[in-house]
Amino acid sequence: MERPRIGITTSYQDGTQSLDHHYVTAVQTAGGVPVVLPTLSDEAAVRSLADVLDGLIITGGPGITRGLVGKLPDDLPPVDPLRDQSDCLWYNAMTDRPVLGICYGMQFVNAMAGGTLYADVTRQKSGSVIHSAERGGTAHLVRIKSSSHLHHILGRSHLLVNSYHIQAVAEIGVGLLAVGHSPDGVIEAVESLDGRTLGVQFHPERMLDRTLPLFAEFITRCRQR
Repeated sequence: MERPRIGITTSYQDGTQSLDHHYVTAVQTAGGVPVVLPTLSDEAAVRSLADVLDGLIITGGPGITRGLVGKLPDDLPPVDPLRDQSDCLWYNAMTDRPVLGICYGMQFVNAMAGGTLYADVTRQKSGSVIHSAERGGTAHLVRIKSSSHLHHILGRSHLLVNSYHIQAVAEIGVGLLAVGHSPDGVIEAVESLDGRTLGVQFHPERMLDRTLPLFAEFITRCRQR
């Protein structure tokens, strides 16, 4: 059976693209073909390459500025405008295919759906603990709604996850549901009603011992498209 081709966005800073290899490993291990996407500003070029892709992963990154509530803190640089433009082009070109947003990627999907983001959740959401590893945050549990696609995929109602974020979803975007929460109430997972779009605030590519089914199911949906 032919392996589905999965586009993976990259980080972009000072004219250099980069990608943590964990994303490539996760897609490959789950049965997909990782396609590292260029950072582009040409919509025609994006759509030409998107034609051969079966799914899209939007990876982690710096501070999102669209849909922002408050001001980004000094320890979170804003996303480069070229990456933001490129991510928008890739996302819009793949609206009919499965999309998986990871950390920044989940926040991006929510913002594109008209939702809002805390610039610094620890300071803006009452009762929120530290979620940034660089600030001293640690692993924590996520409660997963039993009625969700994510619960069906993982087969569990709780998951111990890593934590690397300063921003977080404030108001959920149109067409999305919040299906995972940390104990302090921070949204840790969102999904579309049909399950085609899924976003997680943690980094599942770094914990495949628990989250490989997430990538495997994503690859299956991409193959079926």
